[in-house]
Amino acid sequence: MLIETKSVTKKLGKFKLNPISFELPAGYIMGLIGPNGAGKTTLIHLLLGLYKADEGEIYIDGKRYEESEEEIRARLGYVLLEDLFDPVLTLCHNGDEYGSFYKNYSGECLRHYLARFNLEGSRRFKELSKGEKLKFQFAFALAHDAKLLILDEPTGNFDTSFRQEFFKILKEFIADGERSVVLSTHLTEDLDRIADYICYLDKGNLLFAGDIETLHDKYRIAIGEEYKIKLLRKEHVIHVEKGEYGTRALIEYHKRIPYDKEITLTVPTIEELMYFITKSGQKSKKK
Repeated sequence: MLIETKSVTKKLGKFKLNPISFELPAGYIMGLIGPNGAGKTTLIHLLLGLYKADEGEIYIDGKRYEESEEEIRARLGYVLLEDLFDPVLTLCHNGDEYGSFYKNYSGECLRHYLARFNLEGSRRFKELSKGEKLKFQFAFALAHDAKLLILDEPTGNFDTSFRQEFFKILKEFIADGERSVVLSTHLTEDLDRIADYICYLDKGNLLFAGDIETLHDKYRIAIGEEYKIKLLRKEHVIHVEKGEYGTRALIEYHKRIPYDKEITLTVPTIEELMYFITKSGQKSKKK
């Protein structure tokens, strides 16, 4: 496994990340999703070794930070929302300066991606827009032969055309079956197209972690007249919402149960899944 977490917890002020356990094998893209304040960035900082877990174990490519920090860091590439480079140095100088900490860093590779991303290596880092700074971080992460990319909300700052290029590169990155990606994003429609695994957090709790096919098998959106929806088994209904053109419900789907032919069942998008489960949680809390 490229990532394995075992009952990992972290308390930061009033926020607590409750026991998190999941696995990500090599060769896949995991989407990290959840509303604001869910704990996504906390989990990313734990995976990067920027935070130490209060409890539990984190393994990156079978190794722990406690014994193999230098080796783990050499395997990681990341894009964070913070500015991580020297503002007065040029992009090429920044790359070569920070690349000296990675034995597999390639200045030639960095310049290849700078050209591909339409970034001039002679520009100073401080002259870049927010989106350009994230593009440079991405180029640098790709330039030192990382085995695992961990990306915290970069896509919201990319224009539509570059987002397509970005996802193309992620597919290229994992194509050899030896590398993986963790991508935190609010733009869940992108994950419907590229994610193989989903890790879903809400209020510090892990609601789901696994392959997207299992997620699609587990849930359905049921659409129909209100009285028909009310006849569904209550223990399988997660949240119901009345609309202008009918009633919709997120349900746990069971293949062996015969469903009313007048109820339409569809596989939920990741956005729909987040919406209904989050609404369900808010509703139960109010009670």
